[in-house]
Amino acid sequence: MSEDLPDSIVMLPAGAILYLVSELERLKVQIELQDRRITEIAAQQDEDCDRLGRDIAYDRQRLARLEASPDPTPSQKDRGEILRALLAANGGKMPEKEARQKMHLSKSQFSQLLAAMQDHIEVKPYHLDKRKKIIMLK
Repeated sequence: MSEDLPDSIVMLPAGAILYLVSELERLKVQIELQDRRITEIAAQQDEDCDRLGRDIAYDRQRLARLEASPDPTPSQKDRGEILRALLAANGGKMPEKEARQKMHLSKSQFSQLLAAMQDHIEVKPYHLDKRKKIIMLK
């Protein structure tokens, strides 16, 4: 057996050889633990990627629904007719704020109404004050 080993190992005391063998065993166990941990992390990462992919798909669906032109509700249809009549009575265009105030609608209700009526009504910035908007019939 001593023929297979290098001369430097044969000359080591028995205690040193036992220490090296135990150290080698400890390192093997540590490597096995790290391999298991790497496998667990890879599995967790795969789960996270799958969940992230589902979340992205869900968010895209939500965005598509938000970007789609909303169908007007019955009250929006009625308000739309009122708004068209109001615009027609004012020569086809008027300031957005004035129309909103005459219809007694909140800003959010009025913007929803305009979004639902984008086929019939056009919104442009006022040429003298770009912060204000003018609505007009198409």
